[in-house]
Amino acid sequence: MRRDVVVIGGGAAGLMCAAVAAGRGRRVVLLEHNGRVGRKIEISGGGRCNFTNLHTTPKNFLSSNPHFAKSALARYTPADFVALVERHRIRYHEKKLGQLFCDGSSREIIRMLLDECEAAGAEVLTDCRVLSVSRRGAEGGSADAGRKTPRAAGSEPGSGANDDEKAGEAGRGFVVETGRGRFECESVVVATGGLSIPKLGATDFGYRLARQFGLKVVGPRPALVPLTLSEKDLAHFRPLSGISIGAVVRAGGAEFAENFLVTHRGLSGPAVLQVSSYWSPGQALSIDLLPQLDARALLEAARDNNTNLTAALATHLPRRFSQVWCELYAPPRQPRAYSRDELRLLAELLHSWTVEPTGTEGFQKAEVTAGGVDTDELSSKTLEARRARGLFFVGEVVDVTGHLGGFNFQWAWASGHAAGLHA
Repeated sequence: MRRDVVVIGGGAAGLMCAAVAAGRGRRVVLLEHNGRVGRKIEISGGGRCNFTNLHTTPKNFLSSNPHFAKSALARYTPADFVALVERHRIRYHEKKLGQLFCDGSSREIIRMLLDECEAAGAEVLTDCRVLSVSRRGAEGGSADAGRKTPRAAGSEPGSGANDDEKAGEAGRGFVVETGRGRFECESVVVATGGLSIPKLGATDFGYRLARQFGLKVVGPRPALVPLTLSEKDLAHFRPLSGISIGAVVRAGGAEFAENFLVTHRGLSGPAVLQVSSYWSPGQALSIDLLPQLDARALLEAARDNNTNLTAALATHLPRRFSQVWCELYAPPRQPRAYSRDELRLLAELLHSWTVEPTGTEGFQKAEVTAGGVDTDELSSKTLEARRARGLFFVGEVVDVTGHLGGFNFQWAWASGHAAGLHA
């Protein structure tokens, strides 16, 4: 079966890429190993799909190269995707901070993307497992699980103008072996996502395929993920599970002013999920529990009025949390028995409470995967591999990770669109 473009992966980036490429008159087939496309779209945003963020800028993304995402994001903006949503008469609303959600169901976005593929003439095959991808005339290279994957000839890092490049320039193209037959094509677009939420079918296929063709991969890790605490800390905080607190949470040089949530395993909520992408094992979180207040003035007023410190904090923090926090950090005594130096130290602790996570809840609970195909290996304009011509990588499989709030979907649309224009 001959096609111009084979897109591997039926998520957000793959569906966008297939529709755009087919819209250029390319013969496109999209291959999805699950029984239906858009599984991650379907569950996103509580089933309503936070499909973009109006305030998207390159600063909302992590990457080894912070400039890489600029080109694609500039050429396909949130306004462009909103125009597509409106053309399909999907009703939506802004929840907060520029986050756009469907009024109805996330399935409307999936249906829209499938309709775009159908209108452009892109073929979509589900239950189609890819067994191997190789250069035409060099069949046998495989990215299948459990099998060794030899590098394409001459594709070692730093080899310069290698055989893959020469083959691509000569138009040899690719052979994609699947459980439903063999496809020969000029271009392959890898839109297989990361390792997050394995129950939806996430695999490391894209990383293995990149390495097969000699491309570097930045080590994948869970991102936008809850953090776990030690049993010692949980002994104090597990009874507070479900309590949400507005704060500023800092780690790895980043800070986020949103709520954090105490869970039975540690900490979650928007602020912790955001900062988890920057956190590294061994680091502590610094949490400002009273970011809008002068904690020292609050405590000194409590002392002067002989007000119990727990009661004073409970005017701004949940009472149960205030009680546990004071049990841990404020020695039990009459308010006027505290010295001003002691109150100063307590105030500093309220503004920079240090918590040491033991780890994350892993890819099972991570919303996205950080790391991925090294951006140094790809063109920022086209998403094509520099040393494997005709091979493209888009979406989450690339080392570009967005903040919480619709940014990862915008990267999927933008990168899929960029590759679709050139594959």
